[in-house]
Amino acid sequence: MRFDIITVLPSLLDSPFAHSILQRAQKKGLSEIHVHNLRDYATNKHKSVDDYPYGGGSGMVMQIEPFAACIEKLKSEHEYDEIIYMTPDGITLNQSIANDLSTKGNIIILCGHYKGIDQRIRDVFVTREISIGDYVLSGGELPAAILVDAIVRLIPGVLSDETSALSDSFQDGLLDAPIYTRPAEWRGHKVPDILLSGNEAKINAWRDEQQLQRTQERRPDLLHDE
Repeated sequence: MRFDIITVLPSLLDSPFAHSILQRAQKKGLSEIHVHNLRDYATNKHKSVDDYPYGGGSGMVMQIEPFAACIEKLKSEHEYDEIIYMTPDGITLNQSIANDLSTKGNIIILCGHYKGIDQRIRDVFVTREISIGDYVLSGGELPAAILVDAIVRLIPGVLSDETSALSDSFQDGLLDAPIYTRPAEWRGHKVPDILLSGNEAKINAWRDEQQLQRTQERRPDLLHDE
C-alpha cells in the first residue's frame, strides 16, 4: 500500500514515519510512505505557495497550481484509489473509515496550512475529506500521520499478532475491556480473579460485560449510534 503525502513541512513527518509499526511496515515491504515538498511545485522564484483570499479576510490561502502540479505528476506515475484532504470540516475519522481505507491500494494525502487550500482543489481532485476532531491544528501533517498509522496497522502482516487489531476498541462498536499483566497484585491492587481462573468462556463473558459497561460509562454515544 502506497501513501503520498503533500506538505509544505516535510521534515515534520520524518519522525512519525521512522519508528514503531510504520517503520516495520515499510521494512517488510507492506507499505510505502513518500512525502512531497509542495514548494518544489511552486510557480514563482520565492517558492511561496499561498496568497491572499479573494473577498478579503484574515489569513492566507494555499494556491491551486502547486497542489495540482504535484497531484497530476503523481497520478501520471501511479493509480490512486483516494485523494484525501485533512481538514477540520471533514468527516471525523473513526475505526470504520480506517478499516475501509486499509483495503485500498494507493492514497494521496493533502496537508493544508494557513486558512486552508483553494476550494477548487477540493472540488476537482479530492475524493474524501477527513478530520481527526473538532479542533484546529497548525497544519495537516499530524492528522496525516495519525491517519496513516490508523490504516497501516490494519494491513495484514504488519502486526506480529494479526488478531490484535481485531480486538481493539471500536472494532465492534464498543470500547475495549480493562487489561492487566504481571504482577497479579501490586500495592494492594489485584487483577480480577476471573482473569486468573483459566476458564476461557467465563473470561470472554466478563470481557463482553466490561466492554458494554465501559462504553455506557465513557462513550454512550457509540451505543446510541447503533
